[in-house]
Amino acid sequence: MDRPEYHADLKQEYAARSGVFWKLERGQFFDEVGDSAWDAFRAGDWERVLAIFEGDRERVSRDVAAEAQRGVELRRLRIVEHPPSAYLRWETHSHLVFAECGRPIRVLDAEQVADLEGDGPLPELLLGGEVMYRVRYTADMTPDGAVRIDDREAVQEAEALVADLYERSEPLADYFRRVIAPLGPPAYTG
Repeated sequence: MDRPEYHADLKQEYAARSGVFWKLERGQFFDEVGDSAWDAFRAGDWERVLAIFEGDRERVSRDVAAEAQRGVELRRLRIVEHPPSAYLRWETHSHLVFAECGRPIRVLDAEQVADLEGDGPLPELLLGGEVMYRVRYTADMTPDGAVRIDDREAVQEAEALVADLYERSEPLADYFRRVIAPLGPPAYTG
């Protein structure tokens, strides 16, 4: 599926289901085309980045509350390498707002998944219930759509793996205070 098809399909699946959805994030850099906070970061305007992230707080809180009423919880697991990339440092500020609004986000050091990555890094996944999406990216890490996987056994295996990794991880807020905050504002490095 191309990116618009993926977003439409995901929106439909997400609206029709309840329970836990998982998002596994492994890449250490993405090109967030069309994101105003990303554009501000690339322009070197860190204060604007933080203002945009803070401006999302009310919407994210509403989204989390609405999902909870539907019986849905989106859990993110962020795999991190050290030292953290400028992208990861930027993204973690956004994710901190999400976490403070009730979105469960946890962080796991890449060393903890090394034994699973013999054939390359873990893929970016979004999964829940009976469907899984393996997100695709262009060579410069711009989102480019996804592959939909409906194999129930494969979805359940991936869900069990991500849940296990999630249990071994630390809350994003703890990671932020321990690793990201002491580094100060990142600079875009392209």
